[in-house]
Amino acid sequence: MSQEIKSKLHTRNKHNKPYDFDALIAQTPEFARFITTNKYGIRTINFFDSEAVKLLNKSLLKNDYGLDFWDIPAGYLCPPIPGRADYIHFMADLLSEEKSGEIPKGKEVKLLDVGTGANCIYPLIAAMEYNWSAVGCDIDETSVKVANAIVKANLPLTKNIAIRKQPSANHFFKNIIKPTEYFAATVCNPPFHASEAEAISSNLRKIKKLTGKKTTETKLNFGGTHSELWYPGGELAFIKNMIAESVNYATQVGWFTSLVSKGGNLENIYNALDKVAAKKVRTVDMGQGNKISRFVAWKF
Repeated sequence: MSQEIKSKLHTRNKHNKPYDFDALIAQTPEFARFITTNKYGIRTINFFDSEAVKLLNKSLLKNDYGLDFWDIPAGYLCPPIPGRADYIHFMADLLSEEKSGEIPKGKEVKLLDVGTGANCIYPLIAAMEYNWSAVGCDIDETSVKVANAIVKANLPLTKNIAIRKQPSANHFFKNIIKPTEYFAATVCNPPFHASEAEAISSNLRKIKKLTGKKTTETKLNFGGTHSELWYPGGELAFIKNMIAESVNYATQVGWFTSLVSKGGNLENIYNALDKVAAKKVRTVDMGQGNKISRFVAWKF
């Protein structure tokens, strides 16, 4: 049922290259103290240090996109930008299918980010890279306030991005998509885990795999609040519920999409899409270094 689009290295992704640490330090001088040299003589940072990752993001957004201000509260999800940028670039490719291969640009192209978080990464990149309009929504009050503050602090973005509060944890599009609105696509980074315990356990396994060492550290390297990291039934339940609700907005959205972290969930997702009679389904594989991620897209 699903047509797979193989991973490719996007030349449009400014981050698919070694970090220019000197340029990043020039943008954010305090970032310098987090840079170390590994045993191979390569400059890097500790990606398990949430403050280091936050300053890396801040520096990248300023250096590569000219973003004057970006900051998030402690404990909120701080995702690595390269992978998030790839999602937007692949989304642009998907939208180009109906434009004879030409990537659509401009404010008339409207994106909805379901669960934008305090970081607001997807709307920011969409607006700065393609001049798209974007709506970011979230159930968390602090996330909405912080995302709004980021947009307002960067004047060129205020005409492209709107942030809306989702009052119901049981809905994705209801209360957010207005009766006369049309979105070219939706994006979503769903909560991957079914509980806090599962999120912590996954992080411990990741640390052991990358470092070869066991740890009792419960702090998550990229941060994350309850609503950002876990959902009853985990990622699969979240996406299946989103699919069920998407039917009601079939004429108001071109492509619905969501990241899928676990490849084992794909078959159940395809079955759910089959039940709602989705007319087109795509599985888009993305690659960042040794990490492979994907998103599933569907339309009616």
